[in-house]
Amino acid sequence: MWLSRNSLRGKIFLSMLLLTIMALVMILIVTVLQYREEAEDYHKKRLLRKERAVKTQIESILNNTTYEIKPEKLPYIFKENNNISELSKIHKMPINIYDLNGKLLVSSRKFFGDKKRDSLREMPDSIINKIDSSPEKRFVIVKKNNMGEYQSSYSYIYDHRFKPIAVLNLPYLADSSFYKDELREFLKNLGRIYIILFLMATVISYFLSRYITKSLKTINQMLQKTSLEGKKAKITVENPNEEINQLVKTYNEMVDKLEESAKKLAQTEREQAWREVAKQVAHEIKNPLTPMRLNIQSFQMTFDPNDPQIKTKFNEFSKMLIEQIDLMSNIATGFSNFARLPQAQIKPHNLTEVINNALLLFDPKKISFSAASDNIYFDFDKEQIMRVITNLVENALQAIPEDREAQIEVKLFENQDKIFIKIKDNGTGIPDDIKNHIFEPKFTTKSSGMGLGLAIVKKIIENHQGKIYFKTELNQGTEFTIEFNKPKK
Repeated sequence: MWLSRNSLRGKIFLSMLLLTIMALVMILIVTVLQYREEAEDYHKKRLLRKERAVKTQIESILNNTTYEIKPEKLPYIFKENNNISELSKIHKMPINIYDLNGKLLVSSRKFFGDKKRDSLREMPDSIINKIDSSPEKRFVIVKKNNMGEYQSSYSYIYDHRFKPIAVLNLPYLADSSFYKDELREFLKNLGRIYIILFLMATVISYFLSRYITKSLKTINQMLQKTSLEGKKAKITVENPNEEINQLVKTYNEMVDKLEESAKKLAQTEREQAWREVAKQVAHEIKNPLTPMRLNIQSFQMTFDPNDPQIKTKFNEFSKMLIEQIDLMSNIATGFSNFARLPQAQIKPHNLTEVINNALLLFDPKKISFSAASDNIYFDFDKEQIMRVITNLVENALQAIPEDREAQIEVKLFENQDKIFIKIKDNGTGIPDDIKNHIFEPKFTTKSSGMGLGLAIVKKIIENHQGKIYFKTELNQGTEFTIEFNKPKK
């Protein structure tokens, strides 16, 4: 059926309908957000305008009063000629004036034991601090309830010397019913238009998808009849048009070339991979075999069943053989771990905390750790990242000469797009001739070990979509840097 999940025609048809629906949803979301933003902006500006107007009239009252302008005189000044009530009627909103300690001095409201109104007699202590910390010397509390958005602004009233003498409080209920009615009407009209558009899009999508896929129908039928039998099938079409003929010809030529190239490449890669693995495994296993052989020959030559210490010598000989066998087992395990790391358990973790825990394994006198934040969260495998940190720190410690005091610096920081980990040592540095080889699986400068540490580190970081690089200076030290990309929000 052409509307099935795997049908190209169905996908084109459904995609066009989906785009139409998504466009409708996006317009609805943007419209609602725009109306809401306009309503909020309108009420904020309206409250600010009312506040400025009230302050202007308060300044006029203070300029014309016969009372001395002091906080304790304000109740008399604003009750004179019923000033506060007149201001409240003019601006159609309650007006409260508090002293700088939060005590209500005068209000346009009347209090008769109403608990809600009695609660307004004391201004919260934090208001003064919030006004002082604001650049505009103004603080607005915003709350929402069933009636709408409630705003309450607080700002200073100044005397003639521009010294704060009181706090003006203007409670304001933002009535958005007009915006809601307008939005509802707009959405109704938009819905009618989109019903028509959706029907038109359905018809256009049907015929357009049919036209696009018609020229591919012949190829589709031939592919269904062709038996692959383990080989890439060639297409044969009778009486094709120019476009289809060119497509079929190019495809058939590509099939021949790809089959030949794939065989050669697969064979070459398999041979090269096996040569490298065999060479490295042979080299690593040969190292413990040599001392095992020498010890066996020595034991064979000196073996005396009547020797009173034969049991002790035999135990020491057995212990040596077991240690060398364990070493070969570890070599095999190391190669196995490199070939296939455990499945990463990617979860959100605090990277700062994980690095801190990893560094607890080392001497704190030799290592300093600094993080830009105590909480840098990132999606990663906790165990694998701890392994990366411990491996790099161990390498840094081993790179420091015995006559030099170790100073390892570990830093964690981030910017808008990336997270960085830097591990810097004061060791001997990395010579130029080996810089390009340190991440290779078989490379090591140590007298023991398989040289897989940095290779595994690199593989773990790359599995986390990150990268690792370094800069070094001889006899000064080396700094490794790890970068992780932050997920896009």
